[in-house]
Amino acid sequence: MTAMNQAQSMSGAPALKRSLGILYQEGSGKGLTHPFFILIMNAFKVEAEARGYEITFINMGPEGQDASIAEHCRQRGIEGVCILCGEFQGPQYRALAASGLPCVSVDHIYKGVPAVLSDNETGVQKLVDYAISMGHRRIAFIHGHNNSVVTRTRIGQFGNTMGYHGLSVPEDYVRDGLYHDIACTRRHVLELLRLPEPPTCILLPDDMTYFGAQEAARALKLRVPEDISFAGYDGIPLTQALTPTLTTIHQNSADMGRVAAQRLIDLIEHPDTASRKPRVFTVELVEGGTMARL
Repeated sequence: MTAMNQAQSMSGAPALKRSLGILYQEGSGKGLTHPFFILIMNAFKVEAEARGYEITFINMGPEGQDASIAEHCRQRGIEGVCILCGEFQGPQYRALAASGLPCVSVDHIYKGVPAVLSDNETGVQKLVDYAISMGHRRIAFIHGHNNSVVTRTRIGQFGNTMGYHGLSVPEDYVRDGLYHDIACTRRHVLELLRLPEPPTCILLPDDMTYFGAQEAARALKLRVPEDISFAGYDGIPLTQALTPTLTTIHQNSADMGRVAAQRLIDLIEHPDTASRKPRVFTVELVEGGTMARL
């Protein structure tokens, strides 16, 4: 308990809520409307408030500033930080993780910092295995920006799983895309479908980019899934309301947010016994209607 909370308690006044920070630098422009991260944040908020904490967003200055995020948090009475999204390898992020201020990270591992992770290897493997089981052999992969452990894991597992099944991947079939960028995905899908030997199935960076993939298919007068199959990633509710529903991987975003809050609060309140081991969450294949059987 902070000194201010102790004083409030002794005076009989209601104790002030303790504060947790969220470090969230989302690069696609979606901000707080991001359909995947908002589910994590909401679960984090609900769990934190249930345990007597409020949350605040940390306004991080430009990269390279001398100001310490950890010191900034301490001055504001923020007792712990959830590192949710951003340049995880950036100097300010790494300095925060090494500062001794209680932290928890999402989908990234720092030494000594508890992390909550989605099983991206299994997720990509499930998608590729499923596409192959449906008769597809020419499978392309548009991945997100290649500056994160998540993306590199997914790219590696895509190649590994295709290789396990004895399938080669043409260089043109692996595309450097962007997460949640509908226009970028539309462009890549158009290019893939105009190849001399186009793929029969395209794995997308995430669920939202399916809207760009749809636009590309319509522009070429192709039907989904009769003429081209797609699969997304995340399992957000929006794309499960479409017809046909999107084949995708459902990530346990609510559990990730809830456990992130639990791990961070345990680290604050019980620093000597709190676990710092990563927690990996299982993923689930959602067999939607956008994957045709060949």
